[in-house]
Amino acid sequence: MNYIQSILSDIPGLILNVIIVLFALTVHEVAHGYAAYKLGDPTARAFGRLSLNPIRHLDLIGFICMLLFRFGWAKPVPINTRYFKKPRRDMAICALAGPLSNVLMSFAALLVYRIFLAVIMANYDMIKSEFVFNLIVLIFDFLINFSTLNLYLGLFNLIPVPPLDGSRILFVILPDKYYFGLMKYERYIQIALILLLYMGVIRRPLGAAFDAVFDGMNFIISLIPGL
Repeated sequence: MNYIQSILSDIPGLILNVIIVLFALTVHEVAHGYAAYKLGDPTARAFGRLSLNPIRHLDLIGFICMLLFRFGWAKPVPINTRYFKKPRRDMAICALAGPLSNVLMSFAALLVYRIFLAVIMANYDMIKSEFVFNLIVLIFDFLINFSTLNLYLGLFNLIPVPPLDGSRILFVILPDKYYFGLMKYERYIQIALILLLYMGVIRRPLGAAFDAVFDGMNFIISLIPGL
């Protein structure tokens, strides 16, 4: 509860995170739809899900969870596997497209952050204005939050339970009767997922996965001269 209260008490930070989460969720879902479209399925396009309008992709519960717990989801993009040449393979590609887009955005934001940090440190003595200093801090906060929230979103959605993308990846390996049997309980699983998020049960293992991937991205960036 203290964790949630601390988030809600930081109004400027909350507004910043709302903007980032809306963008991250929107790109995530557009990536699903675009992958399906390129693989021959026009369903997402027909339903207007290739739009960058966040309202078209918003799942209110998933959005709130993303703000409070850093783990969440958007409204699933409609996909018709009958359009695919290889339904199981193509479904997996579409499922991976969303989390992959978030991981790539996370890496890009972290790279910009490290470049910006190197430039600022090299010219720190030139910063005389308090306004400029505060602006720099704001940019740093935006970049690091953009990177972390996107990475959390991408990793969380790889969990193989509905309504998350990982459940669609299961379509590749599970027999149809087991897969569709699992999907029948999607609403109940979603409720259990929210409870586990609130109780903090999921935060620890996903936090460990986040740290490993984030450290890996930082290591790759450190190989760039000057960073």
